[in-house]
Amino acid sequence: MKKIVLFTFIISTVVFPQDDLKDKEKALKASTDITFEANKELADNDFIDAEVNYRRAISKSNENTAAPYNLGNAYYNKESFSEAFGRFKEAGELTSEKPVKHKAFHNMGNVFMKNKEYAKAVEAYKEALRNDPSDEETRYNLALAKELLKKDKENQDKNENKDNQDQEEQKDKNQDQQDQGDNKDENKGDPKNEENDQESNEGDNGEEEKEENKKGDGDEKKEEKKQPEQGDQQQQKQPRPNQLSQQQIKNLLEAMQNEEKKVKEKMDAQKVKGVKTKNEKDW
Repeated sequence: MKKIVLFTFIISTVVFPQDDLKDKEKALKASTDITFEANKELADNDFIDAEVNYRRAISKSNENTAAPYNLGNAYYNKESFSEAFGRFKEAGELTSEKPVKHKAFHNMGNVFMKNKEYAKAVEAYKEALRNDPSDEETRYNLALAKELLKKDKENQDKNENKDNQDQEEQKDKNQDQQDQGDNKDENKGDPKNEENDQESNEGDNGEEEKEENKKGDGDEKKEEKKQPEQGDQQQQKQPRPNQLSQQQIKNLLEAMQNEEKKVKEKMDAQKVKGVKTKNEKDW
């Protein structure tokens, strides 16, 4: 991996415009002397005493930018990046000198890189270059920050796409499970089941129809048996073609009897008078 360049210089002297106030000069001188002591302690790996003296120097004068800057370097080397950033920012805001601002913003960019805040690192390195455009180390760190920011965005896009895909797959899975559940309920009305139910019903209906047909056939046979009898009676009641009715026969019999009676009376009358003889001629 490409190396991040960190400025770790020690400010030994601080040059400010002359101040007519003696108390400010005394305060600045005292702060600078304490900073030298802290620098020596830090070089001897005595971080605790160095930190105490840097804080003392900062409290003595806010014009001594070396104290907060060097304390920021000490925190950075201890990987206390949050504390380091605060001291670099303090140094950059206190000074009006571009070289100090450049180094402060350069190291602020390094803190952002450690925290993987690449967009903020890019802005910090840009500000450092505004104060010293010729610094190749700052330019190198800026290019590295841009490259890492691009990769970070690509990874974020991939992760978002993957999350969206996972959500869609989970959504589809849930939908499939729901559809399967709905299909189970719908199977109650499934055509096959309906056919089975229909066949069962048809079987039951078939048995009922058979019974009804049997009853119907029996009733029809009974009706057929009754119908001939009724037909005979009707035939008996109604005369056949060219056949006299009973009344007509009765009338004829009475008429015949009357004729016979008349004939008989006539014959009886002739017997009484005698029979006439016919004379035959002799030839």
